[in-house]
Amino acid sequence: MNPDKIIESCNFMTSTENLQTPISKGSAITAWIVRMIKGILVGIGAITPGLSGGVLMVVFGIYEPLVRWLADIRKKFLPNLRFFLPVGIGGLIGVVAFSAVIDYAFDHFAAQFTWLFIGFISGTIPSLLKTAGEQGRKKWHWLLLVLFAAGIYFFMTWMETIRSVTMKPSFWGWVLSGALTGFGLVIPGMSPSNFLLYLGLYQPMANGIKNLELGVILPLILGVVLVIFLFARVVSWLFRKHHALMYHIIIGIVIGSTAAIIPSGVKGIGIIAVCALLFALGAAASYGLAKLDEKHPHESLF
Repeated sequence: MNPDKIIESCNFMTSTENLQTPISKGSAITAWIVRMIKGILVGIGAITPGLSGGVLMVVFGIYEPLVRWLADIRKKFLPNLRFFLPVGIGGLIGVVAFSAVIDYAFDHFAAQFTWLFIGFISGTIPSLLKTAGEQGRKKWHWLLLVLFAAGIYFFMTWMETIRSVTMKPSFWGWVLSGALTGFGLVIPGMSPSNFLLYLGLYQPMANGIKNLELGVILPLILGVVLVIFLFARVVSWLFRKHHALMYHIIIGIVIGSTAAIIPSGVKGIGIIAVCALLFALGAAASYGLAKLDEKHPHESLF
């Protein structure tokens, strides 16, 4: 018998055994809840000025598998749908239920709220670096990481200095807002909320979502879906062909965009202490969430 055929047969049997490994009901429920929590945080990040839903998807290990599925949505459709359903539910909860909360938090506790999210992001940097090196890395990958971190940092700080241009809310304005939100999911590090603030559409959008206005929500969804499906295939191809390159670029974007949202002018021992505590809690929570996810593996979707 051909030795190559024997090896191929063994590999197939091993793969089949892995897919048939039973997962306990309790473990499956825990994994479902973990993915929903991640979805909630991604939804919050998508509508929070300075943050990026795409960054949080990368941070929580959702980004690459989601992009790969969207690039070929018919492949293992039902298993993928079951896997990402709690993420989608959590995302909707994060956007709809927390839009008013985020608006209030940024009006009254901007520094504290921002440091909490910086903690969420920082707590998962070690796992991101581990994932980036799974297929090997070279010295120039580190240089690329630093260059992208610096570039994104200066770009975002420059965005804060430009004067805003008010755009009148309309159907196409909301489609544009949805498209920008979609880019924020496809391109980690891009904060669509910053651009929406620049265009004067952020506050009307937040109010429309809070009040469940279909005239706002439906064109937003249309814009998001169009961008995601148009660009998912390209991004998926880049991950397949250049795993280390893509991950080091993305980690640079994550670090640069996170550094750019560090609040300035925080004064008072009490406020500084609260910010430090929230940062620590956010970092511990995201680190723990990543470890919990590792303990409850799911079937390989790819």
